[in-house]
Amino acid sequence: MRITLLDDDEINNVLMAEALRDLPGCEIVPFTEPAAALAFVAAEAGTIGLAVTDFDMPGMNGIAFIRAARAIPAFAHVPVVMVTGVDQRQIRRDALEAGATDFLRKPFDAIEVRARAANLLALSRARLQEADRAAWLAREVAAAVALIEAREREIVLRLARAAEHRDSDTGDHILRVSNHAERIAAALGQPEAWCRRLALATTMHDIGKIGVPDAVLLKQGALDPDERAIILRHAEAGYRILEGSQSDVIQLAAEIALTHHERWDGAGYPRGLKGEAIPLSGRIVAVADVYDALVSERPYKQPWPAEKARAYLAEQAGAQFDPACVAAFLAHSP
Repeated sequence: MRITLLDDDEINNVLMAEALRDLPGCEIVPFTEPAAALAFVAAEAGTIGLAVTDFDMPGMNGIAFIRAARAIPAFAHVPVVMVTGVDQRQIRRDALEAGATDFLRKPFDAIEVRARAANLLALSRARLQEADRAAWLAREVAAAVALIEAREREIVLRLARAAEHRDSDTGDHILRVSNHAERIAAALGQPEAWCRRLALATTMHDIGKIGVPDAVLLKQGALDPDERAIILRHAEAGYRILEGSQSDVIQLAAEIALTHHERWDGAGYPRGLKGEAIPLSGRIVAVADVYDALVSERPYKQPWPAEKARAYLAEQAGAQFDPACVAAFLAHSP
């Protein structure tokens, strides 16, 4: 741990260094110019355990030095002792306001100097140990959160794939829709953490299809009115499966499951929501899901060319889809 000394008289630095030389584990770094001392503080603040500065110096006095040094974030809590030969109350007040920790009178007593310095260095060491412990705890908490998130992600993906593999499409559909949704959200300027959460939650957008009979879900050709009514119920079913969770991801997934078939013009299902009454998550996934459905082969259709699917999105902006979500998709998705 370093102790910086600042006095324009080099002899005073020598005397102070001699008084402090027996302190264990300390390196004395003397300066006679405040500018040089400030440059050192700015570069090495994390290694400094104590600073001692004279008051009366040409150009920059001790109070001005303390004020400038305290402006350096890493030096904000380092103890600073000001040495002065004048006993003026106003000077002490100004020094305390600038950030001085303690005072020494000239001529100083070497034993007193060592005792005060030892106490202040002990405070510095305790502060650094506490900072190290706080950093360690932060790392441990981050690791624990990352582990929980990884397990949550695995469970969510496996649940989503279980539902998806009942369909005739491959499980890659959920990952493609998830990727498109994350791109749209990012292009709309949503926070990165929310975009990641949306991407994971989107994988469960069709979880309600678990309850659709195979005869309806895998039917080749058009559905009759009764079969279509069964399919339409998967949005509400998905919401009921996911609602009530304490997980932010599952809560968002429930919202998406319920609203990703709503339409901007209010003609969607299951609740006929319109415009911004539809949650943003549902409006984003509506675009991502329809695009991937159009370009994918299904039992009832051949895949569309990508340009035809993109043209369809553009045509339906303001009718089926939120125009802002379509514009974000077309501008930022390959």
